[in-house]
Amino acid sequence: MKNLKDRVTIYQVAQASGVSLATVSRVINKKGNVTEETRKRVEDTIKQMGYKPSGLAQALATNKSTNIGLIIPSANYVYIANMLNGITEVAKEKGFVISLFTTSHTRSEALSTIEKVIISHVDGAIIFDDELDEEDVMTISSYSVPTVVINNAIVSEKVASVTFSYESVLEKTILDHYKLNDPKEMVFLHVHDGGRLLAHFEKTFVETHVKIGKSYHIINCGDSYTRTYSDFLEYFKSHHRGYFVAYRDSIAAAIENAATDSGLKVPEDVEVLSLVGTKYANIVRPTITAMHIDMAEVGKRSMYMLIDLLNEDLVEKTYKFEASLTERSSTLRLK
Repeated sequence: MKNLKDRVTIYQVAQASGVSLATVSRVINKKGNVTEETRKRVEDTIKQMGYKPSGLAQALATNKSTNIGLIIPSANYVYIANMLNGITEVAKEKGFVISLFTTSHTRSEALSTIEKVIISHVDGAIIFDDELDEEDVMTISSYSVPTVVINNAIVSEKVASVTFSYESVLEKTILDHYKLNDPKEMVFLHVHDGGRLLAHFEKTFVETHVKIGKSYHIINCGDSYTRTYSDFLEYFKSHHRGYFVAYRDSIAAAIENAATDSGLKVPEDVEVLSLVGTKYANIVRPTITAMHIDMAEVGKRSMYMLIDLLNEDLVEKTYKFEASLTERSSTLRLK
């Protein structure tokens, strides 16, 4: 197999054939006026050089690219990677190319990313970034770029949204916990720059406790397994009981392991809930009780909605995914 740098480009085909890029593209797409002699020369050159047509050739012929800009905070998180897989699966099926733009949890970088998306001349965009607000999204759509926003309820002529509903499931989980005999006090782990989704979780957590008149704690937590594990080894020297609500599986696993290594039992002494569950919740031991939304399906739905938006065929511009709770070994259950 040839190395990527050795692959033949449409520019090389045009140069070798002695014609323009547009002519090569017309030959590839079998469109436009091209003499039989020129067509044969270009086709022979393509065959001899082993050229494989790309989206650029399609764009030159149709004056329309197939490029979708995807803005995400990071591909390192499993749930983001799952969503990305869903998007790329549909993109591949429908012949779209994905340009990936990643941002850190800073507003300045998010705004810089918007500029990159605009000057890249994408046909459409999918945004999953907690630092971008409605005004920022409208900036992109004002350049006639249809956009689907994930985890933010924004809708306009060229903007559709996919949202998540975790609130009712989290509230019910809290209420069920306090129905147990001698329930543990709940502790919410606040991650700095955790984004809009975690903020929604925290708001529901606090409001539910206030509503039922139960005490609670919120403690700061690092957004990494290693840091969280180390912090909780220290924490469990003086705290031997609690129900901990963690953002995602790796944080929940760090708490579990720190508790076990401190001589505590899960779930008898320490209970753990993961808010954004992935396959890892069922791999660690004890297995982790977790909330779940199929993020691969989120990606697929977002991409299909964007395609309909591009074709001006999208009727319903909002879609909500409801979370579910899978109870496992890290929490006690009502009998």
